[in-house]
Amino acid sequence: MKILGIIPARGGSKGIPRKNIRLLAGKPLIAYTIEASLKSKYIDRTILSTEDAEIKEIAQKFGAEVMDRPFELAQDETKTAPVLTDIVNKLEHTGYSPDIVVLLQPTCPLRDENVIDAAIEKLINADNDSIFTCSAYSLTHALWKKELDGTMSCLYDYHLRPRRQDTHLHQRM
Repeated sequence: MKILGIIPARGGSKGIPRKNIRLLAGKPLIAYTIEASLKSKYIDRTILSTEDAEIKEIAQKFGAEVMDRPFELAQDETKTAPVLTDIVNKLEHTGYSPDIVVLLQPTCPLRDENVIDAAIEKLINADNDSIFTCSAYSLTHALWKKELDGTMSCLYDYHLRPRRQDTHLHQRM
């Protein structure tokens, strides 16, 4: 089974300029996600998508493959799904077709390979076509219901997911 980790990291953040390469405890923010992906026992390929030369250089230093993101997919309003599709389409043209695509946001530095692997295992063993991990902040973006076994199920449509910048929570920051 081919499992691809994709890290979208554009250079033009407005909320926190250059956030993806800002230092956090001595390392660029993207380094934490790259390292977690590379340590995953399931992800066999880690690709960072960016239009930014400095992000590209840092990502390669930490061991990620980098694919250049088209300018039109690096805009403030760009959603994540087209970025993932761009990478997968480019890879399929080279003969690599992943069975599973793992979206790894660089703004989740506390998520480690154990969380990634647990999610992948749950996906492989479930009758679902997708899975995601979240924090309490994420709970505001979806409808949730508590199952009888105590787990939470999410009624989620990625087409309706607002960008962080468009939420009321961002307005309070």
